[in-house]
Amino acid sequence: MSHFSTVKTELRDRQALVEALRDLGHHPTEGQRPVRGYLGQTVLADLTLPQEEGGDIGFRWNETSGSYELVTDLDLWKLQVPVERFLAQLTQRYALRSILAASTQEGFQVSEQTQHNDGSIELVVTRWDG
Repeated sequence: MSHFSTVKTELRDRQALVEALRDLGHHPTEGQRPVRGYLGQTVLADLTLPQEEGGDIGFRWNETSGSYELVTDLDLWKLQVPVERFLAQLTQRYALRSILAASTQEGFQVSEQTQHNDGSIELVVTRWDG
């Protein structure tokens, strides 16, 4: 019996996802690899965060939803924050990375970025039209 859980997300951009994971101090491995769970069971994922004692965290592309889903064995979750908090932090960093990429593509530059005590991030972007 599989112990893997799948959590749907709205994370669609692979590069923003990889950068967001790195922002949070993780080192994702790209390419289809096994995610380890209970008693050596595995499932394949497109991005993996290997954990020392198993209980890896993976993200796999879901064609139907057009987004990545998190896959892991929740019984072996070892991060210091619960999965819900991890996803909230990841989603915030993902949104920031997506906004930064879109702003750059439109010719904007970040002139100010502030992290507030409540965890929110404020960006000021500028563009000089010549």
